[in-house]
Amino acid sequence: VQLQASGGGLVQAGGSLRLSCAASESISSIHIMGWYRQAPGKEREPVATISNIGSTYYSNSVEGRFTISRDIAKNTIYLQMNSLDPEDTAVYYCYVWNPSNNYWGQGTQVTVSS
Repeated sequence: VQLQASGGGLVQAGGSLRLSCAASESISSIHIMGWYRQAPGKEREPVATISNIGSTYYSNSVEGRFTISRDIAKNTIYLQMNSLDPEDTAVYYCYVWNPSNNYWGQGTQVTVSS
């Protein structure tokens, strides 16, 4: 599976962005898709995931501000990010997890200015 992430950019604190991650094949049977992020000098951390049955997970730092969703017909997942904070500045990576394999997208930069 190839993953193409897009939608990053520069935004002021309090603003919003929507990230997209388009997969090269059907996502209907993928166990988990989601987003990680990596800030400068920090380890990569999970942000949000969505399962094949639509259940979602959010890290404590983004819950209530970010929303993950998917469009199976478009083989795409989204991350709606609201009330952005400079602490959200990072490269955001989408990924796929199945019991037998996993894949990563190339990352998209999100920069939040104060």
